[in-house]
Formats: sequence, structure tokens, C-alpha cells
Amino acid sequence: MVARYVVSPRGGRRAHPDITSALRAAAARGRAALIEIAPGRYEETLVVRGDVQLVAVEGPGSVMVGRPRGTVLDASGSVRVHGLTLVGREADVVACHTGTLTLEHTEIRAHSGVAVHARPHTTVNLRDSVVTHGRALFTGGAALVERCRFTDAADNAIAVLEGARVSVRGSRIEGSRIHGLRVSDAHAEVVGCELTGTGQAALTADARARLVVADCVISAVHGEGIMFTEQSRGSVDNTRVTGARHGIGAASGADPVVRGCVLTDCRDTGINVQTEARGRFEDCQVLNSGNIAVFSTRGGAPEVHGGRIAGGNVGIAVSEGGSGRFGHLRVEDLTSVALRVWSGSAAAFDHVRVERCPSGLETQGDSGTTADLTDTLFRDFTLPAVTAAGQSRATLRRVTAERGTVGFGVTEDAQLFLHDCEVSTVSSGGAIGMGNGRLFARNLTVTDSEGIGLCGRDASYVDVAHSTFADCAVAGAVFDHGCSGRLVDCSVSGTKGKAVQHNGNVELVSLRTSLPVVRKSAPPAEPPPTIINHGPVIHGDVHGSRFAWNNDVVTQNQQPSEGDGSNS
Repeated sequence: MVARYVVSPRGGRRAHPDITSALRAAAARGRAALIEIAPGRYEETLVVRGDVQLVAVEGPGSVMVGRPRGTVLDASGSVRVHGLTLVGREADVVACHTGTLTLEHTEIRAHSGVAVHARPHTTVNLRDSVVTHGRALFTGGAALVERCRFTDAADNAIAVLEGARVSVRGSRIEGSRIHGLRVSDAHAEVVGCELTGTGQAALTADARARLVVADCVISAVHGEGIMFTEQSRGSVDNTRVTGARHGIGAASGADPVVRGCVLTDCRDTGINVQTEARGRFEDCQVLNSGNIAVFSTRGGAPEVHGGRIAGGNVGIAVSEGGSGRFGHLRVEDLTSVALRVWSGSAAAFDHVRVERCPSGLETQGDSGTTADLTDTLFRDFTLPAVTAAGQSRATLRRVTAERGTVGFGVTEDAQLFLHDCEVSTVSSGGAIGMGNGRLFARNLTVTDSEGIGLCGRDASYVDVAHSTFADCAVAGAVFDHGCSGRLVDCSVSGTKGKAVQHNGNVELVSLRTSLPVVRKSAPPAEPPPTIINHGPVIHGDVHGSRFAWNNDVVTQNQQPSEGDGSNS
């Protein structure tokens, strides 16, 4: 049976003047105790042991317990607190050493220090409560936080460390100077929460931690919405991040799974994977990113499957040794390139649909820079749909480019391989090789080009076979300057323009066409320079002579040869 105690500073029948005296009385009896506290301010430290309930009888906010410094509530056993306001500074305001502590409809003000500190092997339940300024620190124990508000923490609002297991549900975290929640070498679950205004990442996991996030809303944070580092794992489901610097990040070997999330108006990147991190991102939307929607760099290797990228600058960028696999995506309405692979990186794209972006794919870098595209569509572009530059290599299989300027281009020392690709309704050309680029195409189809179907120029090499060029207004193929290569088993059809205009360096084998094939004549040789002589013109050998011209006076002396008897 529970023993009942009453605390009232105004006194009364069988009432205790302070909480400490009621706790002493309860401890002396050694039974479960209910301590009912009348409204007032109590300046004392509560040391609670055993099975004890502390209740503000007139409801939350009516009882304030505080000390200028030091711990306010020191709990061991099975302790429940309801409706109290606990105020402290420069220490753990609430400390749970052993057993179970439940705080309900409680306000904790920690002006400096820790609001709640749960020690190893303890269990803390925090419900319908408010924590101001301080942080909730869970080390090695278990905790359930429900429907709470954490405001203006000077550090992390919630820290989950050293093997602790904490679940935070239906809560709001705002204005934390560092993180909203940090989990390190521990397990944390965050469900149905709202986080805003944190100084760094709203949620972060490090040191092989596990972080599970679902149905949360994160906004206006100065760092990442959610960050996984140091081989941490976990999942993020159905969460929205708005106005973060980076939406969701992974670094240093982390490997999260992210599903069904919306990352919008991020100032830099939506998804950021780097330094040997991986991660799988499924059916996510990345909208209006300030710089790059999906970024893989410095050894990052994400898998992105399904979802949509719209608005913003660059769609997917892989650079500085990054890699990634990207499939079943829609990329729309960007101000720059949809897909970018640079600087020794490697990326594979399949079933990607790109619409209303200036360009589709750009590759640039050394010979280790590679991009593979399969079953991809580029539509409504103002620059080439695909450009390979530097020494990079791009391989396209069943890729379609329609309604733009140039379909596929290669320049500098890059290589471009086309298999079963199609280009239609372009204003300039279907495929073009420039610089020292090498263009290889098999089963390429170009239709309705207002310019040229295939073009080679500069010192490029073009090798095209089993391909079709139809209704190209200027020519099916044009080979100019020092371009070389071959055109094998191809057809050119239409009612106007030329079939092929070539420079004699490209081999034409089994060309089928009814249009003219024209060899561009070499430019006429320049005439020899005109020579104007202002002295004698001499043909043949001349010996023993001296010449002078443009002189007013000339004196000539002849020296006799040896044996000649004449005088000088």
C-alpha cells in the first residue's frame, strides 16, 4: 500500500513544510510513497530513494524546485515526478543513478550544464515535458522521450552515448547550439519529431552508432538535416528536410538507408556522400537545391534508386574519385547539367529521364573518369545532351536524345561509345566528334536534324557502323578538317541535302543512299610570294667577284692572279 505525504509551506494538519522532510519520513517507513506538493517555490535538493512519486497537486507549473548551483533531483530506485518545475545550473539538474525515473508534465531549466543525466543501466521516461537550455544526456541506459519540447540547448539537446538505447517520439527540438540529437556508439530512434534552428546537423550519428528516423520534419538548420559518419548505420523514412545546408549526408564509411524522403530548398546539396561512405536512397525527392541535388565525392559510393530531382542547379554530380549507381530517376527543370562525372570518378545511370535541362551528361577528367548510361532519355535541352571531354570515357546503351541542339558529342582526348542510341528533332547535329576525340557508334539512328546527322572535325576519329541517318537537312554526315575514320554499312535517306560530305580521310563502306556523296576539295594552294630584287640577279656559279649597289661612287680594283705580269 502506498503511503501518502503532504507538503505545504503554509503548514496544515500532518503537512510537511518542505519536500526534503517528507522524503525523510517516507524513507524511514520504507514503503512506497506518494508525496503531494502544494504550490510554491522550494529551494532544496531532492535526494529520492526507493519507490516514490512527487506530484504537484495543483498541476504543472505550480511547484518550482531549485538551487543556485548543484543537482536539484538525485534519484535512485523507482521515482516518478509529475508537474514540477526543476531549475538549476552548473551541474546535472536531474540525475538518475540507478533504477527507473519517470518525468511527466515536468519543466527542467538548466541554465548551464545538463538537464537530465541518465547513468548506465538506468531507465528514464520523459513525457509531455519541457527542457530549456540544457541537454538530456543518456549514457549506457535506456530512455523513452514522448511529446516533449527541447529549447535553446547550449550544446546538443539530446545526447545518446556509450551503448544507450533511446527512443524519441512526437517531440520538438528547437534552437540547439550544436545538434538536436547526437548518437555515438549507441542506438537512437527518432519518430514523428520536429527539429528546427540547430547550429549544426539536426540529427547526427557517429562512432558506429545506429540512428533510425521516421516521419520527421526538419527545417532551417545551419548544417545537415541528418548526418551519418564514422561507420554509423541506420535508416531514414518519410522525412522532410527544408532549408538545411545539406539535406542528408554520409561520410567516413557510414552506410544509411533512406526511403521516401523529401529534401527541399537545401542551400548546398540535397544528398551528400563522401569519404568512403555508401548509402542507399530509394524513392526520394530532391527539390530546388542551391548547388547540387545529389553529390558523391572523395570515395563516396551511393546507390540512388527511384525518385525525382527538380529545380536547382546541378542534378547528380560525381567528382574527385567518387562513384555511384543511379537508376529509375526523373531529373527536371535545372539551370545547369543534369548528370556530371568529373575528375577520376565512375558512375552508372540506368532508366533516367531528363527533361528541360540545358545539358544531360557531362564527363571531364583523366582516363579513369567513366560514365555508363543505359535506357536513358534526354528531352528539351539547349546544349549537347551528352558531352565527353578531357580523357574521359562515356558509354551509352539505348539512350535517346530528342528536341534539342546536339545529341552526343566528344571533344579533346575523350572517347564516346554509342550502342543502339537514337537522336531526333535536333537543330544542329545528331553526333559530333571534335578535337582529338574518338567517337564509336553502332546502330545509331538520327532523324529530323535541321543540320547534320553525323559530324567529324579537327583531328577526331569517327567509327560508325550499322547506323541510319534520315531527313537531315544539310547532310547525313560531314567530315571536315583532319578528321579520319570509317562509315560502314550505313544508310542516309531524305529529300534534301547531301548524303556525305567528306575530306577523303574517312573510309565509306557499303553506304546506302540516293543522295549525293561529295568530297570536299582541298583549298587552293596559295600563290608563290612575289620577289622584288634591288640588285643583280645571278644564275650559275660565281667566283672571285665583288658587288656593290646603291652607291654614288664605285671604285674597282682588280688584283692579278699569281703569275700574271700586269701591274696593280
